[in-house]
Amino acid sequence: MRRTALPAVVLVLGALLGACDGETVSFADARALADGTTSAIDGKAAKFATDVTAGAMRSKSQGQARVARAGTALTMTTDFLGEPLELRLIDKVVFVKVPESAREDVPGGKPWVKVSADGADPFSQVAGGSIDQLAKQNDPGRALDQIRRAGTLVESGHTELDGVSAERYRLDLDVAALGGDLPAGLSAEAVGELGGKLGKLPMELWLDDAHQPLRVVLDLAPVLAASGVPDSAQARITTRYTDWGTRAEIQAPPPDQIGEIPAG
Repeated sequence: MRRTALPAVVLVLGALLGACDGETVSFADARALADGTTSAIDGKAAKFATDVTAGAMRSKSQGQARVARAGTALTMTTDFLGEPLELRLIDKVVFVKVPESAREDVPGGKPWVKVSADGADPFSQVAGGSIDQLAKQNDPGRALDQIRRAGTLVESGHTELDGVSAERYRLDLDVAALGGDLPAGLSAEAVGELGGKLGKLPMELWLDDAHQPLRVVLDLAPVLAASGVPDSAQARITTRYTDWGTRAEIQAPPPDQIGEIPAG
């Protein structure tokens, strides 16, 4: 019996090992992953949809992004603060389409304004940081740069995502190594106030056969935990990318449609 079983076990193990060898993923470390994926999407455009959850709160965004090493251009709509808002990110500048109810505050009633995290105008001071992050967190190039600078590969393998063959990578982002380029609206001051309790943020990345992102998930539960929020609270940003290679005409609003809200 033993003589019969042993060859069978060896054959099964050999088949399993052969399958594992054939399932080797494309990238063995975080830097190679970031560099390879950046090269795969440079100059391409895709559609995206993003869900942001924090406990019972949820926000959704959708749009298109055109990726380039010099900077991603994107256009999107989001339900920021419960009201639809249109944003454009062009040459690292964020433009916001002012809601009809607030255009009386813009000289000439112009429909667009520039918004920045450190702007002096009332719009930027109230929501500039959040809006800036809303635009930039959908940029796959930025996520890859964060992986390149602060990522450690934890696990990788092959899977299927929405019916498509994919490679799945789990990483940890070292918050300290990110410097001032922190995700999800986090500021260096906020991280400092946590007294070193926030060390790493888990991230997951799925790639298609052409090394193009299918999904990026950033787990923000450690932020809540470091802030003393109960363990049951969940927070994450999930961005899904589709239609890589789509045509995307993304431009800044015409200059005559851009207004400036006076500093208050």
